[in-house]
Amino acid sequence: MHLSWLLLLLSSMGAITVLVGTNTVITPKNMLTTTNTTKPGCQRKCGNLTIPYPFGIGQNCYLQGSFGIICNTSYNPPRAFPVIPYSDFDILDITETQIMIRTTIIASRCQNSQGNVTFETGNLDMWGSPFTISNTANKLTVIGCNNYAVFSGSGDTAESYQRTGCISLCSIETEPVPGHCPGLGCCQDSVPFGWQGFTISLFGVEDEQGVNSIARFLSNQSCSYAFYAEKGSFIFGGASDLTLNNFDVVRNRIMKQLNMVLDWNIKLNTSCKMVKMSNSSINPYLCQSNTRCIDTEEGGYRCSCLPGYEGNPYLKPGCTDINECIAGPNNPCTMACVNSPGSYKCSCPRGYTGDGLKSGIGCVRIIDKSSSALNKFTLGLGISLGIIILLIVAWWFSTIIKRRRIIKQKAINFERNGGLLLQQQMAADESVVAAIKIFTVEELERATDHFIEDRILGKGGQGTVYKGMLSEGRIVAIKMCKVIVDQNQCGDFVNEVIILSNINHRNVVKLLGCCLEHEAPLQVFEFIPNGTLDHHIHSPISEFLITWRMRLQIASDLAGALSYLHSSSSIPIFHRDIKSSNILLDDKYRAKLSDFGTSKSVAIDQTHATTRVMGTFGYLDPEYYLLGQYTEKSDVYSFGVVLVELLTGQKAIRSTLEEEKSLTSWFLSHMENSRLLDIIDSQVVKETSKEEFLIIAEIANRCLNLDRNRRPTMKEVLLEIEAVLSLHLPHANEQIEPKSRQMFSETSNGVFFSPSTFYLENSSSSSADVSLLNNPR
Repeated sequence: MHLSWLLLLLSSMGAITVLVGTNTVITPKNMLTTTNTTKPGCQRKCGNLTIPYPFGIGQNCYLQGSFGIICNTSYNPPRAFPVIPYSDFDILDITETQIMIRTTIIASRCQNSQGNVTFETGNLDMWGSPFTISNTANKLTVIGCNNYAVFSGSGDTAESYQRTGCISLCSIETEPVPGHCPGLGCCQDSVPFGWQGFTISLFGVEDEQGVNSIARFLSNQSCSYAFYAEKGSFIFGGASDLTLNNFDVVRNRIMKQLNMVLDWNIKLNTSCKMVKMSNSSINPYLCQSNTRCIDTEEGGYRCSCLPGYEGNPYLKPGCTDINECIAGPNNPCTMACVNSPGSYKCSCPRGYTGDGLKSGIGCVRIIDKSSSALNKFTLGLGISLGIIILLIVAWWFSTIIKRRRIIKQKAINFERNGGLLLQQQMAADESVVAAIKIFTVEELERATDHFIEDRILGKGGQGTVYKGMLSEGRIVAIKMCKVIVDQNQCGDFVNEVIILSNINHRNVVKLLGCCLEHEAPLQVFEFIPNGTLDHHIHSPISEFLITWRMRLQIASDLAGALSYLHSSSSIPIFHRDIKSSNILLDDKYRAKLSDFGTSKSVAIDQTHATTRVMGTFGYLDPEYYLLGQYTEKSDVYSFGVVLVELLTGQKAIRSTLEEEKSLTSWFLSHMENSRLLDIIDSQVVKETSKEEFLIIAEIANRCLNLDRNRRPTMKEVLLEIEAVLSLHLPHANEQIEPKSRQMFSETSNGVFFSPSTFYLENSSSSSADVSLLNNPR
């Protein structure tokens, strides 16, 4: 059935509305608490339910057939069932105007994987009873994808037959919201006034292309449910209520909460005036002494005690006077109280004036003129104390409002910074809960002296890093990211937190926790004291020279971290931003990889991730730049650039007037022209043999191969570098093979540009990006 046809059909039934229900509370009236609740000698309770007349249990204990109650003691506690033919519900509560019942009336429509559809229709029949379905306390609810419910019923005449209904659709683009039923996965509608019975039927809806669009949630199998119940008794769970595995769970939840509110009255199709006029044995007037008769909208009447009286208005002798003057909290007078039938009078003794009411002026002592001076002093003192108290109260309220405003702002920041997304991830993976601590703003403000400038370790394009000390004395680095302004940034931040929580490797900076209550999200990392590799090999004012052996160890550490990310972590991770400014050095000058803001986790059987091009100019894999497909070999390429930096001491983008500003192109050109020795860092040449740095240069050359399929894996690179570390190659009197000697021959300063070099002219990222913890991105 197409939507256009369906809307036409439902428009013929009347207006279709979608409302969100609120909890309905039936307030007990005094006919339940009085001593004359039931007829003399009749059972007063069934289980926990009080049965007031005109309802009753047993012969001559109720008004007429439909007011009769059967107390079924086979249940524990016993349950009360009305004497109505074909009814299948028990009574949970009775008040002066309504009863609440528990039903099993539900309509369903289920489709299996073969396309077979089964239907279940819900029916309720109370025609001829004193009960009508409350149209204000109940709601029609439909749960499911692309279905519509038709709700038909009537009052006590055929002319009152009516239909209504609502449509529940599902969208591939939009997620249903838990607790809301605007028609997306869940819809609600009310019913016309005065129905005594109804039928609920469910039908499928096809979209404009003729396809039942539920693939996002249900594949080829689905179940939808429609039911009529008390407002707020069922809370829609969102997308989880629409998934294949939850059909039976949702149905069971509905069945446990199928409570319905019914209105009741005496003698349908009559009125107070008519019954008073007739007052025959067949149609007696039931309102007793001190009561009033109230006409109901359904066409009957009810009895109620007059103001000042209490009791059961349907039982003789009727309602009795309430003695308001009995001492206690219900006494309305401050001093003297005189009770009268249905009323009372308050008065003040001699020497006092006023109305004597607790809700009014009360009784005020009359003061003579001789005490006027004392009165003025007392009045002044009272005013002064009143002003002081008022100021204290105002300050107290101001403090509370300010505190609530802070709490509200924290909640807004938490949601904007991806807190809900992080909570979902933590709920789905307990290992994330164990690995990540959620810090409060106050903890991190104390740790950084409220983020004063003296604590700043570095600033970058993506945030500022502060040095802090936690309450237990641990030194940490606290990264204050840029304020999140869109959903993509929120996802990137949560992505980095989740990825780092799954990494446990000595050469990866450890994330200790995060804080999302601050205006800008905060991340707490272990403190790495010796800055970035970029600073040590490129800064002319570096106080510490990185030796060749240290460079080899750093390369080995970085290779080990990437090999772990690619091959040994629980899920493969592509770092996507390998560069010297993202490599931190600890107190032993061992490397730790940082800044996972652009990292991407992939499935074990997935070879690449197709994303928008991100990274730092000079380190980007050319194939990734051209095709937008990032693989583990893209990280290998960036690692090769870092190896060349370690060999040459040059930056990835060289500050030079030469044509070749790309370090990669410059290095490959010298490799091809056998002039490698011209560009090797003098510190390296002094400390090691040509054979050693030739091996490392050849590894870098293979990592920088333009064909990613010919690049080695990081595991292979790690093994080769560790082999070099374990060797102690002689530095002198060794013969180098002719090809090796040719590669190291010193030549004049010429520039050679070969087809194998690759120079990126345009890039969205600058090589000036700084590290996550010392100079953050």
